[in-house]
Amino acid sequence: MTVQQEEVSAVEARQEQQARSVSAATISSLVVLAALVLCPFFISGFQTFQLNLMLIYAIAIMGLNLLTGFNGQFSLGHGAFYAIGAYTAAILIDTFGVSYVWTLPAAGVICFVSGFLFGLPALRLEGVYLALATFALAVATPQMLKLSILEHWTGGVQGIVIRKPKAPFDLPLSQDQWLYFFTLFVGLLLYWAARNMVKSRSGRAIMAIRDNPLAARSMGVNVALYKSLTFGVSALFTGIAGALGAIVIQFVAPDSFTFVLSVALLVGLVVGGVGWLPGAIVGGAFIVFVPNIAEEISKGLSGAMYGLMLILLIYVMPTGAGGLIRTVTDRLTRR
Repeated sequence: MTVQQEEVSAVEARQEQQARSVSAATISSLVVLAALVLCPFFISGFQTFQLNLMLIYAIAIMGLNLLTGFNGQFSLGHGAFYAIGAYTAAILIDTFGVSYVWTLPAAGVICFVSGFLFGLPALRLEGVYLALATFALAVATPQMLKLSILEHWTGGVQGIVIRKPKAPFDLPLSQDQWLYFFTLFVGLLLYWAARNMVKSRSGRAIMAIRDNPLAARSMGVNVALYKSLTFGVSALFTGIAGALGAIVIQFVAPDSFTFVLSVALLVGLVVGGVGWLPGAIVGGAFIVFVPNIAEEISKGLSGAMYGLMLILLIYVMPTGAGGLIRTVTDRLTRR
C-alpha cells in the first residue's frame, strides 16, 4: 500500500468514526427528548413541577455557558439577571395583565439590555476582578428590590403573587403539565438558537476571544463589542429562565434571588460541562435533585452531604458530564 493510499484510508476511517459519533449523538438526543416528553404522563404533579424547575435552570445554565464556557468571561452574578427576568414577568402579569407568553420576550429584551450595559464597563475587568464585579451585582440586586422607591412595583419584602395559567384550547393537561411542555418548547427553541450561534461566524469569533484575545483582535475581531454582546445574550437566556421560574412558582420575592442562586448556576455549569450545551440539562437536574437527596440522607448534615456529593462527582467527572460522555463515545466509536 502506497503512502497516498494509507492517507486516504486514514481519512476514511476518521470520517467513519465521525459518522458513528454523530449517529450516537442523534440517537441519544432523541431518546432523551422522548423521555422528557413522556415523563409528565407517568409521574405526579409535584414531580412534574420539579422537572419543570430542572428545565428552567437548564436554560439559565445555557446562558451562563455561552458567557463562561464559550467566551471565557467568569460570572458570579447571573442570579441578578434571573431576578430581573422573574420580576419583569411578575410585574407585567400582576400590574398590567399581560399574558404570560408575552412576558418572556419582554424579560429577554430587558435582561439583554441590562447585560449589555453591565458588560461595557466590565470590559476592563478580567478573571477574579470580573468575578468580583459580578459578585457585587448578585449581592446588590436583592437589596435594591426591597427599596421603598420600587415597592409599588416589586411589592417590597413581601414580593408578588401571580396565578398559574391553565392549559389553552381545553387541552386535557393539568396546569403543571402544560407549563412543563411550555417550558420544554421554549428550552428547545433557545437550545437551537444557542447551538446555531456557537456554530456561526460570530460563535467562532466568541471562542477565539476566549482562546486568545490578542490574536482575535489582530484578525479583525471587535473584542469589546463581542464581549458585551455575549454578556447581553447570556443575560437574555437567564432572564427568560427567570420569567419562566416566576410563572411556574407563582411567587417572587427579593430573598428568593440571593447570591446562593448564582453559585448554584455556576455549580450546574461545572457539573454539566463547561463549553458543552447539552450538559445544561445535567446541571439543572443536579441543582434540583441533589440537595433533596442530601437532605434525605441526613437532615441535620444536609449541607455537608451536598458538599461531599459534589466533591465526589467532580472527582469522578473532573470535566463534567460533557467530558465523561465524550470519553465514553470516543471509546465506543473506536471499536
